[in-house]
Amino acid sequence: MKKNVLSFGTPKELEAKRTAEIKSLSYLERLERLMAIIEVSYTLKMATVIQSKKR
Repeated sequence: MKKNVLSFGTPKELEAKRTAEIKSLSYLERLERLMAIIEVSYTLKMATVIQSKKR
């Protein structure tokens, strides 16, 4: 697994890097990423909000 590195650059450069990275993935890897995003989205949607005592 590659080590994560912070990227600095203009938004266009970062978008180009992301696009190139996604195009280099196989169909299965793209599908796995999509399913992970859907799972996180569903979890956030169904999560209950914990109220702070300060309010």
